[in-house]
Amino acid sequence: MPMAKKSRNANGGSSIHKGSDGSWHGWVSVGTKDNGRPDRRHVRGKTKTEVAAKVRKLERERDEGKLRKAGQTWTVAQWLTHWLETIVAPPAITENAWDAYANAVRVHLIPGVGGHRLDKLEPEHLERLYRKMIQAGAKAGNAHQVHRTIRAALNEAKRRKHITENPASIARAPKVDETEVEPYTVEEIKCLLETAQEQRNSARWAIALALGLRQGEVLGLQWSDVDLEAGTLVVRRNRLRPKWKHGCGEKCGRKRAGHCPQRVPAREETAGTKSRAGMRGMGLPDELVQLLKEHRDQQERERQLAAGMWEESDYVFTKPKGGPLHPRTDYAHWLRLLERAGVSERRLHDARHTAATVLLLLGVPERTVMGVMGWSNTAMAARYQHVTAAIRRDVAHSVGGLLWKSAAGEPGSEGGASEPSRTA
Repeated sequence: MPMAKKSRNANGGSSIHKGSDGSWHGWVSVGTKDNGRPDRRHVRGKTKTEVAAKVRKLERERDEGKLRKAGQTWTVAQWLTHWLETIVAPPAITENAWDAYANAVRVHLIPGVGGHRLDKLEPEHLERLYRKMIQAGAKAGNAHQVHRTIRAALNEAKRRKHITENPASIARAPKVDETEVEPYTVEEIKCLLETAQEQRNSARWAIALALGLRQGEVLGLQWSDVDLEAGTLVVRRNRLRPKWKHGCGEKCGRKRAGHCPQRVPAREETAGTKSRAGMRGMGLPDELVQLLKEHRDQQERERQLAAGMWEESDYVFTKPKGGPLHPRTDYAHWLRLLERAGVSERRLHDARHTAATVLLLLGVPERTVMGVMGWSNTAMAARYQHVTAAIRRDVAHSVGGLLWKSAAGEPGSEGGASEPSRTA
């Protein structure tokens, strides 16, 4: 079809001309293409007024930064794959954060909305995906993780002008009800600590309940991080779940790389802490210092017993023949401890929740609690400040014993004052 000559203003501005085909044509300069040539967008219409309106719209979108960049037309699947493998691949973000993104992309987003063109994806497409997930039995929190993943990926696409709006910022994800997690009572903590003395690595659970370290932080502790003479430790790293790849070129026939006889690590054993605030030092209670000294002696006995089979590492908590503990094994030991102590089954993370609640109960300043727990903002403290009725009763009972039992002539009375026993 014959077209009008693509003349333009001397300053590279917009132009409107009537073509030999009888239609009106407009050209708008919007920037530069990847190859360095000017990016000129074309519109057409039956009348000059119609084309002038389209030209003004293009100019407005250009000036407001809402014009899609020229170049490859991405599908959602293509963009998500590119985003994962190129833009946010470690070390841009932590391995654990990348794993969460990758799982949401692979399991839910690509199968659910991957076939759409990136610039044609609508909020309703995402809302239908979330609804299908919930109907299939997924938890609202899982749908929210998928929502956060696509929102982050599309924010990057918008920043790079592959799209002009982020539909995930408009879509409504399922409401997540905050689960009220009950911390352990003082009696339950005592029972857990006493029962832990009957199994290996008992100090590991004392650290969780007294200091509130995350699982990866405890398993990542090395003796070089601990000063038992000064009674301090420093949290420097996070132990990751091992990931493997085939070392045999997939000739062993094992589906999972972790079962390959010649498996090789697919990532580092440890990573940095969850946030900058996560790298922190803290003092140790005298009782915990003593437990760690006993644990160090026990580890030395295990090293001598294993002799040449000992896998040397600097980790504080290891397998019976050395080497770091696997997080899954560690969690199995936690469940076994709960069962033996007769304490109801709860998440391992609830031990951390307990430590935070106890610190806040004791009136420790919020900023200090943030430092101990490794929180990066005050919003985290608000989530941990609720205190269950059971712990309130424990505190009331302790105060009552301190004030009234001594008056009745029991321990703490004039006849023989005694120091209140310490609790976890």
